[in-house]
Amino acid sequence: MANLYRQLVFCLALSLGLAQLAHAHGGVAYEDDLCVINIGFLKAHFTIYQPEQHGSEEFCEELPSIGETVFVMEYQHDFLKQMPVDFRIIRDTQDIGIYARWDDVQAIADIDAVTAFYQAPVIRPDGAFTVNYAFDEAATYIGIVTAQHPDDDRLYNAVFYFQVGGPDYGTLPWFVVLALCLQGGYWVSNGGLKRWQERKKDRPNTPITKL
Repeated sequence: MANLYRQLVFCLALSLGLAQLAHAHGGVAYEDDLCVINIGFLKAHFTIYQPEQHGSEEFCEELPSIGETVFVMEYQHDFLKQMPVDFRIIRDTQDIGIYARWDDVQAIADIDAVTAFYQAPVIRPDGAFTVNYAFDEAATYIGIVTAQHPDDDRLYNAVFYFQVGGPDYGTLPWFVVLALCLQGGYWVSNGGLKRWQERKKDRPNTPITKL
């Protein structure tokens, strides 16, 4: 029973860790059930809509459809309201993936060549930054948000990976992983592995008959 308990704890921790990884890509993460983008030490509530296809349904990173898409950032720091903020979407042609960082962006020789959309820096005194873009193909992309300090050259950025038009399984895969772990832990704790090893050990070697 103790072994089973340890198996359960391990599998639960594994599943929660995988789920957290799936919902925390670069500068975007879930905090208190809200999608939040971290622009350096600054935060904004981040929401994506696809009104033509999904009405008022909110998305964080994985977008199920191509077509008209609305990105909304609601600043949580008043300091952001004073800062010019730009927004860029690039195609993930180098397969950087979910671990995309600012260093990866800087390493791109010609960022304009892979840019799908760019919103030049704007100041939003009302704290609501909104951009629209119509995706015309299912692919993986990297979003880049840059905010410039109002008084000097300091820059704050967020880099995040997202997928458009791909399958959206939500947390289902992690529940499958958990179920498989639980089944495996039950089988091992009840002697299934030991019995299998004993049967394999006792099974006679069948000679190979030459034709």
